[in-house]
Parts: sequence; C-alpha cells; structure tokens
Amino acid sequence: MSKVRVLLADDHSLFREGIRSLLEDQDDIEIVGEAEDGLEAVRLAAKLKPTVILMDINMPVVDGVEATRTILKDDEAVGIIILTMYPQDAYVFEALKAGAKAYLLKDTRSKRLLEVIRTVHQGQAVIDTEMTTRLLNEFRRLADKEENIPKLQPLTDQERRILTLVAGGASNKDIAADLNLSERTIKNYLSVIFQKLQVNNRTEAAIRAVRDGLVEGT
Repeated sequence: MSKVRVLLADDHSLFREGIRSLLEDQDDIEIVGEAEDGLEAVRLAAKLKPTVILMDINMPVVDGVEATRTILKDDEAVGIIILTMYPQDAYVFEALKAGAKAYLLKDTRSKRLLEVIRTVHQGQAVIDTEMTTRLLNEFRRLADKEENIPKLQPLTDQERRILTLVAGGASNKDIAADLNLSERTIKNYLSVIFQKLQVNNRTEAAIRAVRDGLVEGT
C-alpha cells in the first residue's frame, strides 16, 4: 500500500512539531509539507498533492473551513481531518458541510489520531461517538425546519447505488470501476444527486442519505 502523504496546516509551530515527531516514527506515513495559514494550505495542497491533510480551524488569512472547501473543489479525493481545540457544534457542522472526513479535538490520543489518519487515507469518514450524538440532535432540529419544504425528487436505482458507495467513503474512481462507468459519468450522476437531495457536497449527501434511509442496507 502506498504511503500516507500528510500535509500539516496549523499556525502554531509547537503543535506542528509535536505532530511531526509522532508521524515521523510511522513507516507508512510521510509528511510532505507544513502550512502556517489556510491560504498556504490551499497552495501547498495543489502543489504537493497530499492524500491526507491535518487542518486547524482557527488560522490566519483563511480559516480551516474555507481552506477545506477550496481544496476539495480542486481535489475531492484528499481526506481532510479537522484537528482543533474547539468542540462547538457550529464548527463541527461547518467543517463536515465543507467536506472534511473527520473532526478531532487536539487532545485526542496519539493512537486514535494515527487510526483516523489511516482510515481517512482509505477513503472513509470518521465521526466519533460524541460527535454522532451532536449530529443526530442537529438532524432533529433540521427536520423540524424542513417540515414545510417540498418533497425531494426521487432517486433512480443507479443514483441510489452511487449514493450508497459515496456514503461508504468510495471515491469517484472507485465508483467508476465498481459500476464499469467513466469518472466523468460518475461526476455527472453526482451533480444530479446533489441537486435532487438539495445538498452541496459528498459529505452532506452521505449524511442525508444515512439519515433518511436513502442508501442500500440502511
């Protein structure tokens, strides 16, 4: 298996040094770059092509949420892990809406961080138990607000199959191979799916699919 190419994005040099020390001891992980602000993270992500980015939220110039959103517009395959001191719900939801694959607090144990990095590298999303409870509460709140919203357009069988794979963390390349279609065709399907579900990205689509039982096996 190829190495996990990690980009560190945090404006605190001491924190980056601690993470660097941890990751440098791992044979399957290499640090390809470090960014001190969100704008630099966007630039280095485009240049260095990391497979995983550890992204702080509160950074100068451009914050981590906006940097995440910008990076994923150009490369949706990169797995972004928000690593922050802020457990507030607003930060969690904005990060996930932007497309982050995981949201961890900076006091997370080293072993857990390494597990999440490797899991995200494999294309899967990670939401800890505490965050899951908060998400469910938010779903209930949103459900109350959505009572008067017109019903969503129904998905075709093929769209449901693709959505099921998206919810499972599969990339466009993986989905195309599984369904014997081109990546361009998968992108076109996803655009239609996002429109039907009234969402903006893969993470929102996956969350809505699981919440509303739209995917196979749920």
